[in-house]
Amino acid sequence: MAQEDLTRDVDPGGRGVSGPLRRAGEPVDGRTRSEQRRLARARQRRRWAVEGLVVVACLVALGVYAAAPDGPAAGPDDEAVLPAPAGRPSGGFPVADRPGSPADAATPGLRPRQRTPAAPPPSPSSPVAPQPAAVHLDVAQADVPAAVDLTAAGTRDWVHWGLRGPGSTVRKRDGSGEIADEGGRGDRVGHDVSPETFSWRDGAPVTSSSATTTGVSACGVGSGFALAVNGAGEARTVRLYAGLWMARGRLEARLSSGGGTAVRRLEDPHTTHTTEFTVRFRAPKGTKLLLTWTVEATFGGCGNVNLQAVALR
Repeated sequence: MAQEDLTRDVDPGGRGVSGPLRRAGEPVDGRTRSEQRRLARARQRRRWAVEGLVVVACLVALGVYAAAPDGPAAGPDDEAVLPAPAGRPSGGFPVADRPGSPADAATPGLRPRQRTPAAPPPSPSSPVAPQPAAVHLDVAQADVPAAVDLTAAGTRDWVHWGLRGPGSTVRKRDGSGEIADEGGRGDRVGHDVSPETFSWRDGAPVTSSSATTTGVSACGVGSGFALAVNGAGEARTVRLYAGLWMARGRLEARLSSGGGTAVRRLEDPHTTHTTEFTVRFRAPKGTKLLLTWTVEATFGGCGNVNLQAVALR
């Protein structure tokens, strides 16, 4: 008779065998060994699945932790010093500085939060004082044109002398009035022998003249004329139409505010000679250009200087 393989159940406590003997291969719980192996393999697969899910969850948590910019957030009762936000001094600030934390929760020994001092507001720029206009004075002379149009030459103002005698003057109607006759030494005498002609279309009291040769003269050394033109801070051009007869004339131009004097001379010992003095100047308002045209020397008879007109533009 074949030998039977008998076995007993082992006590889980390790105290020996228990229960009745059973043949080898006989199922303990009514299942065959193949069924038990299938159940064991199924349990093993479930354990692997659970362990895999745990690994995946850990990897996800680790990725989230690594992506966080400031690491793990402190809990509401965390007494550690929080990292300083951007723009604050390094070393952080105590919990008491966080919104909602009590004032007495600050960690002892830590400095209170420091703030970057605000930049002072820009001071308003001081107004720049306007620079005074540069003072300028220049005198040139040239021949007088054969026909002088005072309306065109004196766009701001003009004056003509001698049309109706030695005391007669005609001015630009509605002119600026910047030209002033300030007299001069010697007696004035009217004449009508100028080599050039003068005309205008906007005069007062005589509205127009087409070709007059009239003017005034002063005879003897030191005699002559004194004129003034007001400055206005802008460049001005004055044209003085003057002449002489058997004399040497001297023109002086200067500013009432001081400075140098420009001098020009004209001389003819034999007959009449005329010239156009062009004076360019710039002077502050309230300053005057002063012109004197006088006899410096005579060469016989009643040597004199004469004056026809002045134009300003």
